[in-house]
Amino acid sequence: MKMSDTGDVWWKNAVVYCADVQTFQDSNGDGIGDLRGMTDRVEYLADLGVTCLWLMPFYPTARQDDGYDITDFFGVDPELGTLGDFVELVRTARAHGIRVIVDFVMNHTSDQHPWFRSARRSRDDPYRDYYVWSRTKPRSSRKDVVFPDEEDSIWQRDEKTGDYYLHHFLKHQPDLNVAHPAVQEEISRTLGFWLALGVSGFRVDAVPFLFARDGVPGVDDEAFDPDRYLGDVRSFVTRRVGDAVLLGEVNLPSPDQRRFFGGDDGDGLNMQFDFNAMQRFYLSLARGDAGPLTEALRERPPLDVTSQWASFVRNHDELTLDKLTDEERQEVFEAFGPDPGMQLYGRGLRRRLPTMVSGDERRIRLAYSLAFSLPGTPVLFYGEEIGMGENLDVPGRFAVRTPMQWTSAPSGGFSSAPPRRLTRPMPDGLWGPEHVNVAQQRHDPDSLWWFIRHLARRYRQLPQSGWGTVEVLDHPVDAVLAHVSRCGDWLMLAVHNFGEEGAVVPLTIPDLPEGGRLVDVLGTLPDVTPSPTGEAELALEPYAYRWLLVVRDGEEPPL
Repeated sequence: MKMSDTGDVWWKNAVVYCADVQTFQDSNGDGIGDLRGMTDRVEYLADLGVTCLWLMPFYPTARQDDGYDITDFFGVDPELGTLGDFVELVRTARAHGIRVIVDFVMNHTSDQHPWFRSARRSRDDPYRDYYVWSRTKPRSSRKDVVFPDEEDSIWQRDEKTGDYYLHHFLKHQPDLNVAHPAVQEEISRTLGFWLALGVSGFRVDAVPFLFARDGVPGVDDEAFDPDRYLGDVRSFVTRRVGDAVLLGEVNLPSPDQRRFFGGDDGDGLNMQFDFNAMQRFYLSLARGDAGPLTEALRERPPLDVTSQWASFVRNHDELTLDKLTDEERQEVFEAFGPDPGMQLYGRGLRRRLPTMVSGDERRIRLAYSLAFSLPGTPVLFYGEEIGMGENLDVPGRFAVRTPMQWTSAPSGGFSSAPPRRLTRPMPDGLWGPEHVNVAQQRHDPDSLWWFIRHLARRYRQLPQSGWGTVEVLDHPVDAVLAHVSRCGDWLMLAVHNFGEEGAVVPLTIPDLPEGGRLVDVLGTLPDVTPSPTGEAELALEPYAYRWLLVVRDGEEPPL
């Protein structure tokens, strides 16, 4: 592979950083983060090693679901800035080597969107078919609902006409009828608009719902081919901007995820979050046993060369554990969130990793070492680089979306407004800004911030890692995950000890070149010289990790 040939698939070596504009940096003292504040922090992101900034929704909204209930797909929420501010952010980011992608939320709108306000007036309204309606209430159960604690059906009766409209999410978020040509045209207009303003792609929200067949009585679902339409969206985006990316939220079993990549042709989503590996990671961490994660990695289906997994430790929603069995989920709950107030919807946790492990930085560093060493693209959620905690006094999923903690000031350097006026209250006590903040950690070379920065730099210095495939190695130590990233004749071994005890791990390195040695990538530990048949023993402290690059005899490591 020639690195010069990879410019049009830049996402395979990106370091992605997800930020919520309203909680990242307030520039005008009103207690709400804004686009100008985000622009002021671009240099910080570049210093951290970020190469792609993913912005959560910043569009005009009815303010009932943190921006995911959109009333205008072509604007900016006035509290957050203007379209001019957005363009300035994109240009400033690009000048610092950072691309910007934005949330693409067109599975649904707010019920206050002009389309739906018009559609509910009568059955003959021109916008009626923009949404999914049924004269009778179709069968539905709580398991069909995304938020089962808040809704008991995905169908809601509208008083004006007596018909029922579809909403997989909350009742004030009616689903769009993506099978309708006019809606497809609106989607194209929206994508084209933001691409013209300089974005490098989209994080596509709720993909399985967006491209689902809805089973409406009397409607022929077979007339709409969601796989073909997803390919059409990919083609449209690529025609407008040749290297634009579609990063999809697809929380499905691995074989179904492959379908959304476009199968063998790879003409669907460019990237998908690896939810299965993430969920099994937490089960492995709870058990001190690498087995569940090993199983998930071995289930990863082969992908087209332009397709990519996105590795993450945490995201902006609840930490979903829905792909675990009931017993496995309960294990994770007992280990990391035993209080019912820490749990959500019976399927996940509304906590950040540092509080889940009681501040044990060994396990925190283990998690991020793993995310950056796996073949794929690492994705960080804002505040992870300093080990921010959640505020469980904030309702629901918003507990992990508290303001960024920049300094030890009462409002954390996020805003000049007093704490009572902030868009959300920060954590207090040991997780408050006086103890956890960027300023202190940037002055401490042993801090988590510097460690994450180091991981990002090493990841970028080893671009083959983003192009590699994963091979999990067999060995007799249950607590240790040993995997090889392979790209052509390039090899890197990574080992991670999930156990609370030290271990000596015997390994056989596959395809080791004659005279090859293993060079420590992350630290200053001695090289390891395997036997001529590739055998080696590695000693690991509790929760320790190592990246070991295979270097041929007479060569120097590219670091």
